[in-house]
Amino acid sequence: MSAGARAEPVSADPPAPRVVLGVGGGIAAYKACELLRLFTESGHDVRVVPTAAALRFVGEATWAALSGHPVASDVWTDAERVPHVAIGRSAELIVVAPATADLLAKAANGIADDLLTNTLLTARCPIVLAPAMHTEMWEHPATVANVATLRDRGVLVIEPAVGRLTGADTGKGRLPEPEEIFFVARRALLAARATAGRGAAGGDAAGRGAEDPLAGARVVVTAGGTREPIDPVRFIGNHSSGKQGYAFARTAVARGATVTLIAANVTLPDPAGVRLVRVGTTEEMRQATLAAAEEADVVVMAAAPADFRPAEYVTTKIKKEEAGDAHVLRLVRNPDIASELGERKRPGQVLVVFAAETGDAVANAKAKLARKRADLIVVNEVGPEKVFGQETNAVLVLGADGSVVEIDEAPKEDIADAVWDLVARRLRPPP
Repeated sequence: MSAGARAEPVSADPPAPRVVLGVGGGIAAYKACELLRLFTESGHDVRVVPTAAALRFVGEATWAALSGHPVASDVWTDAERVPHVAIGRSAELIVVAPATADLLAKAANGIADDLLTNTLLTARCPIVLAPAMHTEMWEHPATVANVATLRDRGVLVIEPAVGRLTGADTGKGRLPEPEEIFFVARRALLAARATAGRGAAGGDAAGRGAEDPLAGARVVVTAGGTREPIDPVRFIGNHSSGKQGYAFARTAVARGATVTLIAANVTLPDPAGVRLVRVGTTEEMRQATLAAAEEADVVVMAAAPADFRPAEYVTTKIKKEEAGDAHVLRLVRNPDIASELGERKRPGQVLVVFAAETGDAVANAKAKLARKRADLIVVNEVGPEKVFGQETNAVLVLGADGSVVEIDEAPKEDIADAVWDLVARRLRPPP
């Protein structure tokens, strides 16, 4: 190299996100192995910290082999490295799955009697807890109070799923599926990194950065397409897959909202942490949505309710031989759920409606926005190979205040997050 020449800087790959996976002592501990695989295969550096009870369900060697890191549950192993402080300080995200009632109680009350609870106390990063326990334990006033305390401190506690529990029991308390926990945790990590990139102040004592305005909000989201029966085997429906509505629900959970998802004829996996209400017809969706909206801070009408239904339902299958070459089907108009929500909207409540248009999109959407008394309307163009069933979307968002925001094509989860940002400004306007 000649005198005065400067060496080119050596480029390096960005460091892998540092994740701590805590594992509580519940039967669902085996599902954490799949969660660990999802993290490691997507490029995360994962340190597993199980409780002593968790190691009775899944052994230390399994966690070490899957993570590539040594595993300990006590504060005495490698004491010279001060692991009970170092692990929490270095983590960018902590996920605990399953989080037992015992772990929730210790975390809420600052008890630190093993490596995992010490790590939770020293962490200053996002913390996601995925509870799993019997229904009676989840509904016990002590657990309810502990969860409320943790959420008040900024910890993201995912609502458990409803389903088969240990033994023959069924109810609320089942660990959500690993893929859905992974989605929530990864969105929390991305949000924290984005906040850090904008130069926000460090996290608070609860282990999270600047509070998301959506945290704690009560949210109702509708998804899918309703079906209006003609006879026992036929119906009127549409092509809505429910993917955009589910994206709204999943991202709202990741931002700390309490979410009720009203789904019509959707076959997608249940999102983690939502209260799921399944409906079939527009009238069923109407009743469920109006009831849920009474206590909601935000209602997002992402579903595609059928505008019309058959005037008469035929109780036996219509035979083509009897119908002849032309069968006349008389239709009547369905109730307009969004308009009813607009009429009933409380002060401070935010209503988001959707407009799937094939022409004159902006003009039609403006009229619809005013007619339904909504705060925001999300406009997208529909047609062959557009929107329905796709993984991406591109929308225009019009506000009742005259604002216009164009969101370029992106994954539907990113579209949902961008709309949530607009909702948050109206839910809690900046000072």
